[in-house]
Amino acid sequence: MWRRTYLLLLVIRVYFALSPSYLHPDENFQGPELFADHQNAGRIFSFPSKLPWEFTVEHPIRSIFPLWATYELPMSLLKWFYTEIGSGSPPPHLVYYALRGGMFLLSFVLEDWAIYELVPSPRHRRAIVVLVASSYVTWTYQTHTFSNSLETLLVAWGLVLIRRIVENKVRRDKASKYTIHADLTPSDTRPSSPTPCSPSSPWWASSTASPSRLSFYSRVCNCCLSSSATSLLSALRDPIITPLNNLLYNTDTSNLAQHGLHPRHQHFTANLLQLLGPVYITMLVSLFSWPLVPYWMRNVRALSALSATMLLSLFPHQEPRFLLPAVPLLLSCVPMRRSRLLLAVWVIFNAAMGFLMGVYHQGGVVPTQLAMRDIVSSSTTHHIPSATVFWWKTYSPPLWLLGGDNQTTEIQTLDLMGMSGAEMMLQLEKVVPACSTPSPVFLVAPTSAAFLDPYAVSARQSRDQNLQLHPLWSYRKHLNLDDMDFGEDGILPTLKRVVGRRGLGVWSVRRSCK
Repeated sequence: MWRRTYLLLLVIRVYFALSPSYLHPDENFQGPELFADHQNAGRIFSFPSKLPWEFTVEHPIRSIFPLWATYELPMSLLKWFYTEIGSGSPPPHLVYYALRGGMFLLSFVLEDWAIYELVPSPRHRRAIVVLVASSYVTWTYQTHTFSNSLETLLVAWGLVLIRRIVENKVRRDKASKYTIHADLTPSDTRPSSPTPCSPSSPWWASSTASPSRLSFYSRVCNCCLSSSATSLLSALRDPIITPLNNLLYNTDTSNLAQHGLHPRHQHFTANLLQLLGPVYITMLVSLFSWPLVPYWMRNVRALSALSATMLLSLFPHQEPRFLLPAVPLLLSCVPMRRSRLLLAVWVIFNAAMGFLMGVYHQGGVVPTQLAMRDIVSSSTTHHIPSATVFWWKTYSPPLWLLGGDNQTTEIQTLDLMGMSGAEMMLQLEKVVPACSTPSPVFLVAPTSAAFLDPYAVSARQSRDQNLQLHPLWSYRKHLNLDDMDFGEDGILPTLKRVVGRRGLGVWSVRRSCK
């Protein structure tokens, strides 16, 4: 029975892995976008891209090293294959789904395997693996190109290797070297892993381990001496320690205020509840019953997850995705009770959150950007050498999805984010040409935005406006949760507008010629 259930959950995970929802801009701008533009050193394709500030400021707070094997390696393989067959660069949609497929494989193989190893009781292992596989976090966040998703795997396998050392499953000295490498690797990604990464760790871990301490220290010396003198001098003169820069940046409240400040208890009172749902409620209830310290807290997995959450709570900027490594660890501690009510609530919770976050959450941004060149080229019979596309009330569109080889029309993307409607129309007024000229200006916005209704060409009021919106394309599976104004519109009218008129539309913006 458990095998059939697990296979069904695997199919569900594949479905969500290939669904183009958009959970956070970082899944593109701190991942594939870094490797898309060949004009930047070490990049692969001739796609447009926008390097995030975290990598380009004077004191970078992120390192590209942890992302190399996950993103650059598969993208380079695709580039090599298409070069060999004489087809230039692969289409961006193929690269996008290849990376999603790679994240699915990492989650399926490494995450499930780690959880199976971490649960000590053979009787509970299968049930825990199925429980983790049934979480919407596993379906969605873990199959997206987040650095947090990679941290989940590294943390889980760090605990696995520590457990193997304790149980003497491998020789202690050899395993400790692998553990050092596994624990240090994510440190260049964010401050949740505070130890810097040794540049010689990959070579060191793959070498044959020697049982003697003398050989151990000789390898350290060899690693240091093998580095070039120029590199060492450069590092000493102007060292760039991204974990330290990250820590200094995140301890400054004025910096975090640009991203949003949250109460320090939000991880425990809201974010874990959003990620774990009814399971987190059962954990909280167990704290008020006998024994004083619940059984699920008496293991390394729970202590690791809770202590890390407490450390992250020191920073006032708190998002649910920061806690991704804690989710499988906490789920592996859940006491397995045969409660049909809890099972039913768990299934409903994950089904609802799975479709919300895995299908509809900003779900039209990626398909629209992938189709943008075709939309622009088919919008007019005249050739347009350049076009300007305004994005309003959406997440920032990934520029690399536009592609770049052999394109005759240059597309300029302008992200207006949450700008007011009046200011947005002023921006359009500045660039829309006269009536006699084909308009190279396009607007991408949620179809639920009621502000645009008077400007639609089908509306009578559009005759009284300076600009008209001519619909070109729409994608139905899109929800803009940032456009909910319950205070002004009320709960039911807002839900009716946002859910009932869900979708993302593309309009050609033209002058109203009277």
